[in-house]
Amino acid sequence: MNLRRDVFQAIADPTRRSILMLVAAQSMTAGAIASNFDTARPTVSKHLQILTECELLTSEQNGREITYHLNPNKMKEIADFIEPFRQMWDDRFNKLESVMKAYKA
Repeated sequence: MNLRRDVFQAIADPTRRSILMLVAAQSMTAGAIASNFDTARPTVSKHLQILTECELLTSEQNGREITYHLNPNKMKEIADFIEPFRQMWDDRFNKLESVMKAYKA
């Protein structure tokens, strides 16, 4: 069964967000990533599989080791999706700030 993974479901998990933060700083092997967590390696491998299926991470085989890299293009897609919401909330907070300043005067 081939599941279609949703990128937002992938980043909803705090462990996967932590993995993304680690790999954003530098490319890492699965073992190096797993050493940062108190969970079993198969659990971390499952998280890596989900992040790879969503194309948030890419993997590169070097002999027996697999190195994981952040996919900045996919991260940009997420940022582009979120940007209109950020703008909307910035505008609302700016209007609220104007109202509060007028109220204090």
